[in-house]
Amino acid sequence: MAPKVVVTGLGIVSPIGIGVQEFWAAALKGQSGISSLPSFGDLAAESYRSRVAGQVQGFNVQEHLDEKFASRVDRYAQFGLLAAKEAITDAGLELDRESPDRVGVLVGAGMGGMMMGEREITQLYNNGKPQRVHPNFIPTITLNSASGIIAMAYGAKGPNLTISTACSSSIHAIGQGLQCLRSGKADVIIAVGADASITPLVFAGFCSLRALSSAYNDTPTRASRPFDKGRDGFVMGEGAGAVILETLRHAKRRRARIYAELAGYASTSEAYHMVIPKEDGAEIAKTIRLALEDAKLPPSQVDYINAHATSTMVGDEVEIRGLRRVFRSRVNRVLVNATKSLIGHTLGAAGAIGAITTILTLNTGLVHPTLNYEDPDPECALPGISATVQEGRIKVGITNAFGFGSNNGVLVFKTF
Repeated sequence: MAPKVVVTGLGIVSPIGIGVQEFWAAALKGQSGISSLPSFGDLAAESYRSRVAGQVQGFNVQEHLDEKFASRVDRYAQFGLLAAKEAITDAGLELDRESPDRVGVLVGAGMGGMMMGEREITQLYNNGKPQRVHPNFIPTITLNSASGIIAMAYGAKGPNLTISTACSSSIHAIGQGLQCLRSGKADVIIAVGADASITPLVFAGFCSLRALSSAYNDTPTRASRPFDKGRDGFVMGEGAGAVILETLRHAKRRRARIYAELAGYASTSEAYHMVIPKEDGAEIAKTIRLALEDAKLPPSQVDYINAHATSTMVGDEVEIRGLRRVFRSRVNRVLVNATKSLIGHTLGAAGAIGAITTILTLNTGLVHPTLNYEDPDPECALPGISATVQEGRIKVGITNAFGFGSNNGVLVFKTF
């Protein structure tokens, strides 16, 4: 029989706060982390179709991280390092007392070291001097730079993997951590999601894709509006989330505080379209059902859903169709919210931040508001979505994440 897996530590870097307490207090207040896009050097913000973003404020590398590690990685990995540091501290995990081979690191990242990548390629073409490319360029831009530096910082010698499946990356990092612990390959997994891609090229690329909101450039806090009739695209965000996963036996042995049980996980591919989900919601529904089957729970026991809900016209509708397929009439009694309404879409970090939100919801019984839910789209409207804080007896929650490339992931958490 596979061991139970529990969550013992949380860490977060977000546009509404660094640290779980700051993040959660802001989330319950319905505080927006969306602000005007700054200019990228000579590239004025006004040259971009979308000019709003969810940016991490007040992040000082020297204040938060050991310079020995922080100076060797890109901004996204710095976020990941800090989130991991906070989660380890929160878990009371003394890694020098653990067997290094039994501690693993799994990171989900969508884009990787884009800040350094864009800077170096621009300088190369501007100055025409290949010999002046930064010596750490390659190890810094690789997607596994975050997992590598986190493992080095904490001496974790167990499984070390990076998963990149766009917006669902960190859902899969956490889910693969669950499977790793169930299979006996580790006792502890540091699971992290991180992205920092508010960069000139990446932002321009999403603008060209017509995926970003542009109707609220003059009122940034109104731009991210999942399930609302006035939504017109997602808002780019940045940040990181980290969770400490342990086998129940290991957590009990060290008398750790347990936030929740990670009870189920499912991963599927729609094999349909690189950007648009299948319109009937059937594939999303299938993924949710598989995750609940893995958790050995019926849909009737789900009390709360942290929706993927990016604030795109098609995506939000399809997700709700998927929920209606799974929960049928009971969907009207499930509490639902969209964390991206507060912080934007943090790409590879979104699943981890959604998971942390789900865990905090289970622990407090409080569901943070879905910001800008002012004129509900009839195709998306559910009684459980609210622009104000909701309270309930919440024992089971699920976290959804659906990525470009037809990639779906769902996690199921239970109160412990």
